[in-house]
Amino acid sequence: MNDKARLKRSIVFFLVPNFSMIAFATAIEPLRIANRMLGYEAYRWRLASADGKPVMASSDIEFSANTSLDDERRNLIGENRPSMVFVCSGVNVESYQNKSALAWLRESYNRGISVGGLCTGAHILATAGLLSGKRCAIHWENLPGFSEAFPKAEVYADLFEVDSNLYTCAGGTAALDMMLKLIGDDFDENLVNSICEQALTDRVRKPHDRQRLPLRARLGVQNSKVLSIIEMMEGCLTEPLSLLDVAGNVGLSRRQIERLFRQEMGRSPARYYLEIRLDRARHLLIQSSMPVVEVAVACGFVSASHFSKCYRELYGRSPQQERADRKQLIAA
Repeated sequence: MNDKARLKRSIVFFLVPNFSMIAFATAIEPLRIANRMLGYEAYRWRLASADGKPVMASSDIEFSANTSLDDERRNLIGENRPSMVFVCSGVNVESYQNKSALAWLRESYNRGISVGGLCTGAHILATAGLLSGKRCAIHWENLPGFSEAFPKAEVYADLFEVDSNLYTCAGGTAALDMMLKLIGDDFDENLVNSICEQALTDRVRKPHDRQRLPLRARLGVQNSKVLSIIEMMEGCLTEPLSLLDVAGNVGLSRRQIERLFRQEMGRSPARYYLEIRLDRARHLLIQSSMPVVEVAVACGFVSASHFSKCYRELYGRSPQQERADRKQLIAA
């Protein structure tokens, strides 16, 4: 059997400026190792950019492209037609605009080619109209803005999601887990185990494993009651719970909760709750074009003026300045 007959997948990685190198590398390396373990080229890939010119990753490392969007649109009907396309993006994805890229992604999908996104790539797939009613994953830092911008997409804080022929992952090393799932579907668990041994990883994480560290590790808090309260707070940002409601849910008095938070968190529960809501607001200001008043409502503030006052006290600048500074940084 010749190598072409044994080829499992031909993949195009479309590089968007400021793409995440860790997600890109952990997506390609399992494919390379799989080819090595198999002894033949089961996976083939090429790098594409909008104009065929080199693209800079967010780490300021430049990558050469093998092909351009024009080339790839012609390849859709030629012998170089890929079986998969992955969008590789990263920071500032909200500002990326390329109608030709969006049209190419739609055309690829409509022709039965699997389409995916690494790291924040789901944002571009959603902009192309491919994620309406579809399960998808995106990096936790981008999830608030993504949810507001694309309410019809079923986005989850998962490592990766596969919905029919749409593949999305949260970035970082989650790309490795998604590719190992792909390789396992194409071959078997033995090959996946061999790749893990070569990559010095001891397990394949499940799609629904958490992206972030558990609260206990992330906050350095051991008290189970405090952790339960913080989980409740993080789950109710648009309509904040009263301390009385929280007390009833955890079986403690208000005074006990106040004392626990002073001991474990160094501030009152009300202050900690406010900081969580303002952190979400900051992500929405940076990652979306929502009016400031809508950001305020989405984060549980009854008025824009109260929101602005609290925001300035915590971050030293107004919500409007935060957004203006972000736009200036992107433009630079």
